[in-house]
Amino acid sequence: MNKARLYQKYCDEVRPSLAKALGKKNLMSVPAFEKVVVSMGLGSQLGDAKYVAEACEELFLITGQKPVVTKAKKSIAAFKLRKGMPVGCKVTLRRKMMYEFIDRLVHIAFPQIKDFRGMRAAQFDGNGNFALGLKEQMVFPEIEYDNVSATRGMNIVIVTSSRSDEEAKALLQAFNVPFII
Repeated sequence: MNKARLYQKYCDEVRPSLAKALGKKNLMSVPAFEKVVVSMGLGSQLGDAKYVAEACEELFLITGQKPVVTKAKKSIAAFKLRKGMPVGCKVTLRRKMMYEFIDRLVHIAFPQIKDFRGMRAAQFDGNGNFALGLKEQMVFPEIEYDNVSATRGMNIVIVTSSRSDEEAKALLQAFNVPFII
């Protein structure tokens, strides 16, 4: 099994340099990516089976992995939502697929975003995990503009093994994720 380009970079360059920068003696204590969770909500199109199928198909094209349909846990009358109705879809990426997705996100999708200046440090959760939202799915080259019936946003959560936001930020910066200073 050949390794993803970004994983190879992590092993050869990033891990040793981060160990030195963070003062870690053991390479296994250097922060690493654990998983990436990509999710799409259905918003105003709740209950439309065609819309759910389209969202799942687009998420499959973007990530390369079959998404799981998420369902409502309880009924909310104000939103016309019943327990068990589909409310979105999500994919959890690990290992090679995770590194390939992060590679495409940083090097292909971010440059496609209009007026993109970088990520904010406030997007960390305090435990070393990083969350970001995209307003449309068309920044990925796998999505053909002519086949899209509606623009859908997506949430991306990058879970790292670090215990602090500073270590996670250093890890992401080593992979060229741009941050606003």
